[in-house]
Amino acid sequence: MRVHLCAVGRLRSGPERELIADYVQRFDRTGRPLGLGPLVEHEVENKKNAGMGAEADLLARAVPAGAVLVTLDERGKLLTSPEFAAQLARWRDGGRQDVAFVIGGADGIDPSLRAKADFPMSFGAMVWPHMLVRVMLAEQLYRAANILSGGPYHRA
Repeated sequence: MRVHLCAVGRLRSGPERELIADYVQRFDRTGRPLGLGPLVEHEVENKKNAGMGAEADLLARAVPAGAVLVTLDERGKLLTSPEFAAQLARWRDGGRQDVAFVIGGADGIDPSLRAKADFPMSFGAMVWPHMLVRVMLAEQLYRAANILSGGPYHRA
């Protein structure tokens, strides 16, 4: 199952980019034997600053047809890391070819796109900077692959 990280904004060089690159590499290495991956990033830019609606349109175009649409939003479902791993496995085992994780811009995800989500997910009630959410998601994807592989990274 291919994994897509669809996000508003371009992440340039810096600590966040380095962390994401590391976790993406780890995920791809651990996930491929499990039928997970590759992880592909899709960055969209709202160059005209036309608001959340325009960002939603750009994000929707980045999501592959037929993909499970997961929105990262503080109103979404809270999962433990093992629950997240199990959910990924259910989608994969259910024959889904793609899962797309959508991260909005500074103002979040437009309600029109949130309404289309198959699975709204949250990293907690706090609002996180969208660039950090990418890092957190990349780490959790790697952790999920490690849990599914029986690896030692996750110690619960």
